[in-house]
Parts: sequence; C-alpha cells; structure tokens
Amino acid sequence: MSLRETITNIESKNGRRFDIVIQILIVLSLLAFSIETLPNLSEQTKEYLYYFEVFCVTIFTIEYLLRFIFAKKKLGYVFSFYGIIDLLAILPFYLSFGIDLRSVRIFRILRVFRILKLARYNSAIDRFKKAAFSAREEIVLFAIITGILLYLAAFGIYIFENEAQPEKFASVFHSLWWAVSTLTTVGYGDVYPVTMGGKIFTFFILIIGLGIVTVPAGIVASALSNSVKKKSD
Repeated sequence: MSLRETITNIESKNGRRFDIVIQILIVLSLLAFSIETLPNLSEQTKEYLYYFEVFCVTIFTIEYLLRFIFAKKKLGYVFSFYGIIDLLAILPFYLSFGIDLRSVRIFRILRVFRILKLARYNSAIDRFKKAAFSAREEIVLFAIITGILLYLAAFGIYIFENEAQPEKFASVFHSLWWAVSTLTTVGYGDVYPVTMGGKIFTFFILIIGLGIVTVPAGIVASALSNSVKKKSD
C-alpha cells in the first residue's frame, strides 16, 4: 500500500485508518482549544496544551503538504474547499508568531475551522453536499424569494409602526431585524408591533414564515432522497 493511496484513497484499508486518526486528532485539538478558554489554568496545564497544539499542527501540516504533493491538480487542491479548510486549520498557529498579542486572539479563533475538516471524512456529509448542489437552482430561487419577502416585511411593518414606535422602526433598514426574526419564526420579542395594523400584518408574516422554514428543508431532503436512490440503483 503506497503512501499516496493512504492519503488520497478513503476507500482503502490504510486510508480509512488514516482518516480515523485524523478525525480523532481534530476532535482532541478542538477539545484542547476549549480547555484553553477555562479561567485560572495552571501554567503547567497551559504548557501541556501548547505542546499538544504543536503536535496537532505538525500532523495537520504534514497532511496538508502530502495532499498538495499527491494532488493531480495542485492549484485546484489549494483553492478547493477542503484545501482552504486544511490551510485554515494550521495557518493561525504560524501567523501567531511575531504578531502583536492583541491580534493573536483573532488567529486563535480561526482554529475552530478545524471542525470543518471532519466533512471530508464523512460519506453522509458528502451525499448532503451533492444533494444541495443538485438542488442549487431551487435553492437560489428560494433565496431570491426570501430576500424579496424580507424587504416587503420590513417595508410593511415600517408603514404600520413608524409613527407609533419611531425609535424602533426608524426606517426600512431598522425594520429588517424585525423582518428576519419574524420570518424565521424566532421572534426574540425585543421589537414587536403595538398597532392593530402592525399586529395583523405580523400574523400574516408569521404564517408565511412557517413556509420559509420548511421549504429549504424539503428541497434538500428531496434531493438527498434522490441521491441515495441513485446510489442504491
């Protein structure tokens, strides 16, 4: 079994073992990152966490370099989704050297992107990605319709509530927060209508919002079902 096949062939025995090791390392590195946020950690614990981070970054760096070397289209890998995620998994560590400490926190937060590396090693996620891609036209159409509805909702509530609550609904742009929270049926309650017209308008927006939440799930679920059916055939 060649090193190339171990790295690039997820279906091979060694490839599966390698993927499992990387997945475990990703989870452990995220756990270590979470532990770092705990207050009052001892210096010894911080030192252990740092050494573990160095170990993880070393493994991820080797993985990145090997995937780059074995890639048929090297630039294609570098600018691919997984190539960018692999780079983001290690880049914050190297960028933290020689940088103002006030900026280091920003780069450290980028380490959370490592969780996206797990997407490469899960066949179910791969099927979901293919299903979403196959339904891309429907999703784009739905996004456009949602954008139109958001604007109409913000404009409508502005007309009904501006005079009664000028500080909360000062403009259509100020009303967008209400439109988003209402259409998605979240309804935080920090901004709400007080006029009769505004309340009736909100009722209809909430009804529409129920469809807004369920439609994309139905589109992707249908595409996912078709994808699984094609694979079984």
